Amino acid sequence: MKLIRPLAALALLVVSALPALAADAVYPPGLRLGMVPLVGLSKAKTFPGFENEDGSVKVLVTELPPAAYNEVATAFNANPAGANGVKPEKIETSAGLAYFTTESGKAGDTLVKRYSMIVPGTGFSGYVAVQVPENATKIYTDEAVRQMFATATLRKEVSADEQLGLMPFKITDLAGFKDIRTLVPGSSIILADGSESAGYEAKPFMILGLIGATPQAADDRARFAQEAALQIPGLRESRVTMSEPIRINSQPGFETRIDGVSGKDKTPVTVVQWIRFGGGTSLRIIASAPRDQWSDAFTRFRAVRDGIQPKG
Repeated sequence: MKLIRPLAALALLVVSALPALAADAVYPPGLRLGMVPLVGLSKAKTFPGFENEDGSVKVLVTELPPAAYNEVATAFNANPAGANGVKPEKIETSAGLAYFTTESGKAGDTLVKRYSMIVPGTGFSGYVAVQVPENATKIYTDEAVRQMFATATLRKEVSADEQLGLMPFKITDLAGFKDIRTLVPGSSIILADGSESAGYEAKPFMILGLIGATPQAADDRARFAQEAALQIPGLRESRVTMSEPIRINSQPGFETRIDGVSGKDKTPVTVVQWIRFGGGTSLRIIASAPRDQWSDAFTRFRAVRDGIQPKG
């Protein structure tokens, strides 16, 4: 199945794997997809999923956009025999009908078995990528991994406290936002008045996250901020209406405002992007509201922004 292979390549940048099952499903922090890890596997320390004691067996658990599952299902139905010697298989889970593949490959000089599974979720696709080195395949067999895949299950919600606790900074003021959803565990989060199922664009929402090192020179910061603002996903017919340096919690920052349209209904929106520049990483906030709700929303956006504090 061609579509699972690039997904596997993407996911195995961070990776995870599993034998004889325990009892209860385990959910990696911040995720709605969980499963019963095989004996010898525990929660991974550096990525969402599971690993054995020496870290050689890895099981990455993550969430992908909702369209990913349908793309894989369509590819499977169009070519059930698979391609390049990789034949997709089906498996029933409590999360729904899943598709998975098995491949042999290399991780550096080590021969490995790789397994990829995708399951349907509500507003997302669940994805699992497993890597087992050759010297562990007698314990973590194809059948053992299949059994683990079959235990995949979903939880409806992840508590706000659990999600916020994963972020590398404290959010002390949620400004009334009720829908909180992790985008990348420990890295970015969305606060919204709308919902994932109905779409966020018709109501105010904010995306908070960290980005890598950013320019330190003032002129370079201005150019960087404007270019970043014009590349905000989902925002079309963009027009920058304001862009200027500011101080955010006593740190250098940049504010850029953009008018555009967003969502399938082409909702006219105003978006503000704040970047609070730091050393190794910078804080980036993208906040959007329908133009007729902008005034009240902007006050809330600023309350959230000004309440973000370092941990510790």
